[in-house]
Amino acid sequence: MNRMFKLLLVATWGLASLDAATGCKKSSTSDPVEQPAPSNLIITAEVSNDGSGKVDYVATATNATTYSFELGDGTLKDAADGKVQHSYTTVGTVTYTVKVTAKNAAGKSVTGSKDVSVTVAPKNLVLAWSDEFDKNGAPDPTKWGYDIGTGANGWGNGEIQYYTNRIDNAVVENGVLKIKAIRENFSGSPWTSARLLSKGKYEFKYGRAEMRAKLPTGAGTWPAFWMMGGDIGTVGWPACGEADIMEHRGVDPNRIIAALHYPGNSGGNGVVGRTLIQNATTEFHLYRFDWTANSLQFYVDGQLFHSMANSPSIPFNKDFFILLNLAMGGSLGGTVDATLNSSTYEIDYVRVYR
Repeated sequence: MNRMFKLLLVATWGLASLDAATGCKKSSTSDPVEQPAPSNLIITAEVSNDGSGKVDYVATATNATTYSFELGDGTLKDAADGKVQHSYTTVGTVTYTVKVTAKNAAGKSVTGSKDVSVTVAPKNLVLAWSDEFDKNGAPDPTKWGYDIGTGANGWGNGEIQYYTNRIDNAVVENGVLKIKAIRENFSGSPWTSARLLSKGKYEFKYGRAEMRAKLPTGAGTWPAFWMMGGDIGTVGWPACGEADIMEHRGVDPNRIIAALHYPGNSGGNGVVGRTLIQNATTEFHLYRFDWTANSLQFYVDGQLFHSMANSPSIPFNKDFFILLNLAMGGSLGGTVDATLNSSTYEIDYVRVYR
């Protein structure tokens, strides 16, 4: 037993000697690696075009573990994955400067910014005026008057129709207003049609005007749903202002045009937006204008396709009236198809919300 104890002591002493010789380094640890600062920050924004004000933001950066968003309206949000959704509430089209800071675990960061334009449509509107076209016969005379004649009367764009107030050219049938362009010699013009307007019967400032309609077919047709300032009789055009909610050229099917005309931006220099839809002449679509003191916004089937900021310096802050017409030829309609004998613009309803 004594011998075995001596052997154990020798073995233990030997191990201790080995540790001493090697500096007692049984294991080693490396110095911590310094983390690089985040870089290559990219910010993207997907803005909803339905007027809801919703925006989906995505931020990415190399070596980042979290992201802080300053959303331009006083809202702050953090996201580990760099994804944030936010809904703005200010009605109109507003440009926000969005700042994002990407950070790593060591607290190092990189910051970037992006300007984002967001459109918010008016909410909580109530129906203020409408024509549902639910009574057969001539259009309701308490809601609509007529422009009579040709461009020689002081309006028009070189079109070739004569506007009448005949039931042949404007009639309500089975819940739909039909504005009919007819090839016929009438008072020196080769075509007749109709141009209805609410001037002196209903005019309004700010709100939403919308129409559900099926557009006419044929090269040379030029239907429109539009508005003009009620003071046109005193200040003239374009000082009165004009908002073209929907125009369509039969020669260019399915392309919808919206435009704003006012001093300095009239005629061929109007502020114009365009969008392409499907089945404009075979199906009914919803054409809409949202109008506030801050913005002028144009939609088809709920999709925003044209907008402009409103301001006191332009004539879109007073009462306007509504017009519905079907022109033939002219500066926008172009050459009328020689084989076309008639075409019909069908309107399911016109409504104003405020």
